[in-house]
Amino acid sequence: MSAIESWGETLRLLVELLGTGAFALSGLLEAARKKLDAVGVCVVAFLTAFGGGTLRDLLLDRRPFFWVQHVELLWAVMVLCVLAMRFMRQHHFEITEKAILLPDALGLGLFTATGVHLALNENMPLLVAVLMGLTTGVFGGVLRDMVCNEVPAAFRDHRPYAVCAFAGGWCYAGLWLLDIHGWIALVACVAVTAGLRIAAVWRGWELPAWQV
Repeated sequence: MSAIESWGETLRLLVELLGTGAFALSGLLEAARKKLDAVGVCVVAFLTAFGGGTLRDLLLDRRPFFWVQHVELLWAVMVLCVLAMRFMRQHHFEITEKAILLPDALGLGLFTATGVHLALNENMPLLVAVLMGLTTGVFGGVLRDMVCNEVPAAFRDHRPYAVCAFAGGWCYAGLWLLDIHGWIALVACVAVTAGLRIAAVWRGWELPAWQV
């Protein structure tokens, strides 16, 4: 493996680590908002952090799963859960929907980027790669909301969510076509995806609802 390829793989692993942490935090906050016990908080955090990446690895037939290959991710989420629960209890941290927005949007962008990247490296068609990024980014949040007995926010709140991942995925694919790989494509995808999601929530953008 060349130095450039090695650096690119290190960057991808860093993005995966950040995405896992961001989604774990969003799951942890949602579970705490629902007043689940410590076991429930950890389960929801793990499902949110690893759900999308696991489905991606299944669809791409990648073995071992990313969290099996990099067991440090499991330890990182466990430590995050313990520290976050202690911090929130000691400081009486008030958990609101907006508190979950930032880590959720960041996780969406980071996992979308890794999903597109891995699919393109497997020589998948561009549309398939973009959909793989969307699936990776969205599925963890869907699992989080389902376990917390909510209709997934990606489907119910009418604010763009999957659409943001779709747009970010095409940003990555476009740069890939222009032979702009590595950190530029990753950062651009994360910025577009997370930026659109945050803007959609703060500006009140909504998708048209189904009219009977």
